[in-house]
Amino acid sequence: MALAVLVASGAGCGMAWAQDPSPPAAHPPLTPTRDVQVDYDVQPDGVPEPKKVRTWFAYNGGLMRIDSPQGMGETILNRMNRQVTIIINPQKIYSQLDARYGIRNPFLLDLSMSFSRKGTSSVAGVSCTEWDVRTDQGTAVACVTDDGVILREIGVDGDGLKGRLEATHVSYEPIADSMFQPPADYRRVDPPPPPGSPSGTPKTSEQK
Repeated sequence: MALAVLVASGAGCGMAWAQDPSPPAAHPPLTPTRDVQVDYDVQPDGVPEPKKVRTWFAYNGGLMRIDSPQGMGETILNRMNRQVTIIINPQKIYSQLDARYGIRNPFLLDLSMSFSRKGTSSVAGVSCTEWDVRTDQGTAVACVTDDGVILREIGVDGDGLKGRLEATHVSYEPIADSMFQPPADYRRVDPPPPPGSPSGTPKTSEQK
């Protein structure tokens, strides 16, 4: 459920992580270079009202947390060990998924895209540089800070989804490691088996 909310909230701005071999001047920073918490309004094309989404980035770009609307759950992305943790608050449970083929993320850019610098702007009281972003699916405009935070993005992403996100609040404060861990009193639940695999009732860690 939490993952479904995240996907719906991120429509129109989905990006994938990638290594960064290009010259620095060729593109904006692809990950934040310091701890930052950002509140966004996220509005996929055709949705009448934006959704409120809160994100947390670790300074090294390897950890990110996305809080779903209405506090239903959180998604924690660990780029270093390629693991996705889905937390569902009403049931106080969580699942951990092996993202062996990479992790997609709606709030970071990707070097499979091409970039062209446009100018400067300000969003939520923070300065950023406007970039034209082009993919095989279409174009977008992103306003990115010098330390790698996307403050605004409008257009089509690499999956062909159209929408808009815009930061409403940015806070540069140290983030505790616990923000990227499931709560200690939550139960771990095995994720559903992939399509085509033998079905069964998911087991909690207490049943193992």
